[in-house]
Amino acid sequence: MQLRRGLLRALRNTGIIVIYQGPDLRVVWGQNVPPDWSGGEIAGKIDSEFLSGPMIDRIVEMKREVLASGAPETFEFRDGSEDGGRWYDMWIDADRGEDDEIVGVVTTIVEITDRKRREQTLRTLLREVSHRSKNLLAIIQSIATQTGRYAPDIDVFLDRFRGRLQSLASSQDLVTSSNWRGVMLSELVEGQVARYRGEGGDGLLFEGVDVYLNPNATLHIGLALHELVVNSMSHGAMAQPSGRARLTSRLDRDGEGMLSLVLIWSEATDAADMAENKNFGSVALERVVPLSLDGKAQFDVHDGRLDYRLEVPAANFEVG
Repeated sequence: MQLRRGLLRALRNTGIIVIYQGPDLRVVWGQNVPPDWSGGEIAGKIDSEFLSGPMIDRIVEMKREVLASGAPETFEFRDGSEDGGRWYDMWIDADRGEDDEIVGVVTTIVEITDRKRREQTLRTLLREVSHRSKNLLAIIQSIATQTGRYAPDIDVFLDRFRGRLQSLASSQDLVTSSNWRGVMLSELVEGQVARYRGEGGDGLLFEGVDVYLNPNATLHIGLALHELVVNSMSHGAMAQPSGRARLTSRLDRDGEGMLSLVLIWSEATDAADMAENKNFGSVALERVVPLSLDGKAQFDVHDGRLDYRLEVPAANFEVG
């Protein structure tokens, strides 16, 4: 008896649920029974009187099998509804009397709800990673195809493709560091400019509303910014030691009240042939980026100036 009391006291400190049932599967005694199981008072009751959920019949069936065969069984079950309840691991063992006859079953139960939630979260994250990886690979494939279409030779292709991949990687790093939630527009702008002008570079004046871009918008607007910055470094304001391009952002509503983010890039430039001779940079700015965002874009080079306007629907961002 002293040993039994000591074991029960030690068991009480573990949180492990132990239930002893007779041959009729009525509870003889229970230890650490959760309060929501008939208020913790389950003596004299059968499983269906203190457990709920779709797995009760299977639990009872397994206990009867143990009573009949003496072979232990294990089971994972949820107590409660499909979209709620708590999860448990269950071990069912036969209890034998002095003549080796089976006189009852001992059920040991450990709650695993937290583990199941972590597993569910992990599965959700893996599906999200798979989905986003496929999207990213599709973007890379498009960049490679379009870069190759407008590159005159392999060296030019490699140089341009490498720069675009680095831009994409920079935007992706920002997305990853935010746990796939998204990035502030100002952070994205700073990151793309810093790749060429260094941290704190003043080659671009950014002003206006700052919004929280979702991952898809981050990648594609980052690509547009890359093309604008590279062009500016070669032909525009950022090619001059004290030159500055200008990027403004504002929120607009159309005639139907639909909200959109309007980005406008403007600068002085000598790239007069860029609008006439299409390359991937102009194609990305006019077609690839707006189509990927379900938005609109306008790209003009005239009278020594470059002006680019991108309208981004509200589904791509959140206003802080």
